[in-house]
Amino acid sequence: MVSASVVTLNKGRDAHLARLLEGLTRGTPPAECVVVEMGAEPPPLPDYGFPVRRIVLGADGLPLARARNAGRRVASGDHLVYLDVDCIPSPDLVESLDADLAEADGLICCEVRYLPFGAVTDSWTPASLHAAGQRHPVRVFPEAGREPTNNPGLFWSLAFGVRTATFDRLGGFDEAFDGYGAEDTDLAFRAAAAGVPVLLTARGQAYHQHHLACDPPLQHFDSIVRNARRFHARHGLWPMDGWLDAFARLGHVSAIWRDDDLTVLRAPSHAEVAAVRVASEDPF
Repeated sequence: MVSASVVTLNKGRDAHLARLLEGLTRGTPPAECVVVEMGAEPPPLPDYGFPVRRIVLGADGLPLARARNAGRRVASGDHLVYLDVDCIPSPDLVESLDADLAEADGLICCEVRYLPFGAVTDSWTPASLHAAGQRHPVRVFPEAGREPTNNPGLFWSLAFGVRTATFDRLGGFDEAFDGYGAEDTDLAFRAAAAGVPVLLTARGQAYHQHHLACDPPLQHFDSIVRNARRFHARHGLWPMDGWLDAFARLGHVSAIWRDDDLTVLRAPSHAEVAAVRVASEDPF
């Protein structure tokens, strides 16, 4: 048993959640897994051989910052491992992040590999996922040990570990970031200002299960704009710039947003959201 509590968020992704929990059984189990349900109360889970604690927010939308903080309040471990619900952990992920956190204080990110459609079958193995997983083109992880990055914008809440005491000292996620977008980047920037680095580790992987989403994520347009403005007011730069550029190309925000206030020209229609639905890396 390790001293880490795994925290994951779920909203209608019960099949993904089952794979995540199954993945946790393949290695050294966590002290517990806290599942924060953002929708209605789901059916009971089977016994996975380690404590699974569920809390139900019953919230509209995706209150990601509030849900992650709610998971921390329930978690009892000295270390927290946040894992998005559509990620399957490698057998050594939790144990490796737990060991890294015992040695180093930081926001420690493990590598995430992206699985193509059909890679996860009922007979999946860690080896089959590793062989099928595709590396992220921008986030380059060390071959051994841990390496700091001087770019906190590379932090991603998809799969990371943090000491519980450090999370509390930072105040957790800022719940004023309501809905989807920038709440994790804000945490990383505040951590960097407090002397808490973003560290990339060679140990452990998470395998992101294939699913459909929107590219760009027009389904989260309102919260992305709202949260981008909040981030800019606090940190003096715009987050999610690739998405904002895409919104500008589609005529939803002003093309001069980089030099000016982020001006909304028109909200996307249901048809426009449907038109950009593709296979994506969007975790929700």
